[in-house]
Amino acid sequence: MQEQEKSIKENMSRIRHKIIIISGKGGVGKTTVSVALAISLSRRKLRAGLLDIDIHGPNTAKMLGVEGARMGTSGKGIQPVKVAENLTAVSMTFLLDNPDTAIIWRGPLKMIAIQQFLGDVAWGELDWLVIDSPPGTGDEPLSICQLIPEMDGIIIVTTPQDVALLDARKAVSFAKEIKVPIVGIIENMSGFTCPYCGKPIDLFKKGGGEKAAGELSVPFLGAICLDTELVEASDSGRLLSLSKKGKAAQAIEEIADKIIVRLGGEPAAFDEEGNEAQRSNCEASKNK
Repeated sequence: MQEQEKSIKENMSRIRHKIIIISGKGGVGKTTVSVALAISLSRRKLRAGLLDIDIHGPNTAKMLGVEGARMGTSGKGIQPVKVAENLTAVSMTFLLDNPDTAIIWRGPLKMIAIQQFLGDVAWGELDWLVIDSPPGTGDEPLSICQLIPEMDGIIIVTTPQDVALLDARKAVSFAKEIKVPIVGIIENMSGFTCPYCGKPIDLFKKGGGEKAAGELSVPFLGAICLDTELVEASDSGRLLSLSKKGKAAQAIEEIADKIIVRLGGEPAAFDEEGNEAQRSNCEASKNK
């Protein structure tokens, strides 16, 4: 156990920022947000890793279009899957011959898997590690926060409905109870623009996430509208090629900038075509 703890500590010390994305309930688009944020960070020429600790229902590989990939091994340990320039990923999916295989594990086995993901994977030097967790405040997010005491913070994803907001409040309570900083709340599925008349439609209400953030005295990072382009890109594994011009994509870029700034960096500038014009100096700030 001591050797495993040592490996985790050494591995995590080489990663500048560690953030975990959680939600109080399922179906709020937490994994889509996690994957999109990791991609957004990597586009800024920041070295990003995406860790999927949803042991029973891992979906990040599908959204990234690398579902058939497998993790290899080397003298340095388990090799994460290289998704794109500046982006690597680790998921249970990369260990399964059949993605439809059910993982029927209790808590102790899940804990061992998470320890191996943190300590035995050769993550290397990273600017960011984005951790996608299963819904709720159970074994997986609790284990991660205990194994990484220097976690930069928790990001909570919710939707505007009252039920989702009730669970978001529980997620805030979870973060405060285990004494991990809250980076902020993201309101997903916040409004929908009719493709025929162009009028906004609040399918799941709107503004609830921001209201909850205000009531709970935690930062509000932004709202992401319900966007068919984003949904289709997630389902077809094309999030990497998602245009930055859509409303949802633009919101994600703005949220990524806020996260970078809140954790001590500066946002990257993009030109009119959505291409990066300059690198965020998040890594540069590391040496100040």
